[in-house]
Amino acid sequence: MADVLLVHGACHGGWCWRDTIPALQARGHRPRAIDLPGHGADRTPVAEVTLDAYADAVLAASTPDTVVIGHSMGGYAITAAAQKDPSRFGQLIYLCAYVPVPGKSLAEMRRMAPRQPLLPAVRLAGDGRSFTVDPSLAPGIFYQDCPPEALAYALARLCPQAVAPTAAALDSIDRALTVPRHYIRCRQDGTIPYEFQCEMTADWPESQVEDMDCGHSPFFADPDGLARRIDAAIRS
Repeated sequence: MADVLLVHGACHGGWCWRDTIPALQARGHRPRAIDLPGHGADRTPVAEVTLDAYADAVLAASTPDTVVIGHSMGGYAITAAAQKDPSRFGQLIYLCAYVPVPGKSLAEMRRMAPRQPLLPAVRLAGDGRSFTVDPSLAPGIFYQDCPPEALAYALARLCPQAVAPTAAALDSIDRALTVPRHYIRCRQDGTIPYEFQCEMTADWPESQVEDMDCGHSPFFADPDGLARRIDAAIRS
């Protein structure tokens, strides 16, 4: 079975895959999660957190056979890593994630979406280098369909998000496109509108795209269903 690397999104850490790891193990895979620089247990200072540093962290944790899954902002991290060295990956799986457009930063892509559900919850730090998500609004944006225990677990662990990685663009993704890829869209997503996920995957073959009827955090809302879809993507 597959070596699976799980890459989190903005304000999160490897902790968000808590329930998905055993669900993937039950299907015979070897999953592991990392903390990107400045997230979770990684103490990289905000001023040193960049998209390039994210890419290097993903590369350092990968082998040529690794299936890497990027959630939300993690779509930029895994694409940047694959653009640097596509030989380090067996497959890329985007989970309700941004698929970079050359020349566009994540922040610019977010503004391309038809709606901005995350924006009212963003609180920019005084120095402008990071932002947090208002904990009173996070449940409805990130976790509206998650169990109460998972919600409490997540809210206690959300961290500041460095702005720099979200303001960086990739000049090209041509090398990343040589890696087989798959996309899992979330119909009830309260962060990245489902219609924008459809727009980002409009030219993808149908066999490489599927939907989950859940919000932005399927790793808590439906970890077994998520593991089943990841397993199917790996076998496809």
